[in-house]
Amino acid sequence: MNRQEKERYLREYGQLKAKGKPFFPYAVAKDGAMAVLVMAIIITMSIVLGAELGPKADATTTTYTPRPEWYFFFLFELLKVIKPPALVPLATIGIPTIGMILLFLLPFYDRNPERRIERRPIALTAGVLTIFAMGFLTYLGASAGPPSEIDVPVPANIAAQGPKSLAAFKAGQTVVAQSGCGGCHKFGENGNDGPGPALTEIGRRLPAAAIARTLVNPTAPMPSYQGLQESNPKQFDEMVYFLSSLK
Repeated sequence: MNRQEKERYLREYGQLKAKGKPFFPYAVAKDGAMAVLVMAIIITMSIVLGAELGPKADATTTTYTPRPEWYFFFLFELLKVIKPPALVPLATIGIPTIGMILLFLLPFYDRNPERRIERRPIALTAGVLTIFAMGFLTYLGASAGPPSEIDVPVPANIAAQGPKSLAAFKAGQTVVAQSGCGGCHKFGENGNDGPGPALTEIGRRLPAAAIARTLVNPTAPMPSYQGLQESNPKQFDEMVYFLSSLK
């Protein structure tokens, strides 16, 4: 901005300012009236409609899927992208903090005096990338399945055997996930590190018959799946097939 442009801007700004009204009490009164209106609407809706707290918490359920509020979906999804446990502090604290600091410092490292957004590529790029990243991660977090699901790649030998074997593998994967095996075992990057051993390559260590015997007669505190074998032998066989395929 040269001297002539600056003088024209200050002259136009002075003219517009002279035509305007002071912030107090005009703008304060408008903001205050709107705040009172919004608060009255919220109070009225809470009295008429009530506050939905959801069903009573049940600590014994095994089907509950913990999920954050919608405004934390992008962090929720970021934890799924950065899977190694050692990098969890980086996903929850490091990356959001670094991004926030870079946005706060944007006016300092982008000293471009232009007011037109298309003439400020640094600010435009930073804003667009931030909005896109948070929006995309929020969408993925909102549409993601439960965190208890088991996400392991299909072994090459299973995929080579055709659609029937692949369907059996996927069915067994679902049964294992719904049975809560990830609460005590590790499947790749999913599940917990204990108290049970990692099952990522259980099929390499045990044959299918041994896995079936372990499921029926396990070592405490692992529950027995004999009831599943008797009530739904198909699901039990799918579970055994999936576990024996992990090599």
